[in-house]
Amino acid sequence: MTQPAPASSRSLFVFVMLYGGMAVLAGFLAFKQVQLWPTQLAVEAGIFAFLLLVVISSAMAQIHGEQVAKKLVWWGFLPLAISIVLVALVLALPASPDMLSGRPGANEAFELVHGQFWRVVAAGPVAYGVSLLLNVWIFSRLRGSGETETKTLGLMVRGAIASALSQAVDSVIFITLAFYGEFDITNLLIGQIIAKVALSLLLVPPLIYAFVALGRRLDAK
Repeated sequence: MTQPAPASSRSLFVFVMLYGGMAVLAGFLAFKQVQLWPTQLAVEAGIFAFLLLVVISSAMAQIHGEQVAKKLVWWGFLPLAISIVLVALVLALPASPDMLSGRPGANEAFELVHGQFWRVVAAGPVAYGVSLLLNVWIFSRLRGSGETETKTLGLMVRGAIASALSQAVDSVIFITLAFYGEFDITNLLIGQIIAKVALSLLLVPPLIYAFVALGRRLDAK
């Protein structure tokens, strides 16, 4: 008789799905550099999806422990790898004649963006792995003992410190590997670090608290 699979927590199921989607989306969004008005500094748009990866991994570390969060980061490479294979396959397949005639320039634009996917993809996993594992490690090392570890302020402070440090490291690795030599990366690198650190201090802590609360609510049902 076949034994039923062990039940998994709802928070683990939901967070894993969100994590996989954001891991792939971050690479695609990174192609656009957004200006930080009113300065000339810029930030790659993948930052928005990547910060959610930080939030989810930190929430997982809080709810399910450091080892589970590390496994989530490592398994996050799987959707990235599959996306690389699928992009390569689609680029190799010929475009439909109807697309070429009915949507002039669409295929060229698609190939221009996705044909450069390789360098961003190569940079992404390196920065992704180093920074997120660093985030989980710092977040877990700062964890206290007893009831104080679950208090709102302590949780948010830990999230802010871990996220800010890991995001600064991520910015240097990703921007250098993905865009160095294509254009002057100075403004992008400075803007990326400022934006990620600022968002890590202001936005990430309440989001971590919200995701931890959501996860516990899901598991309580």
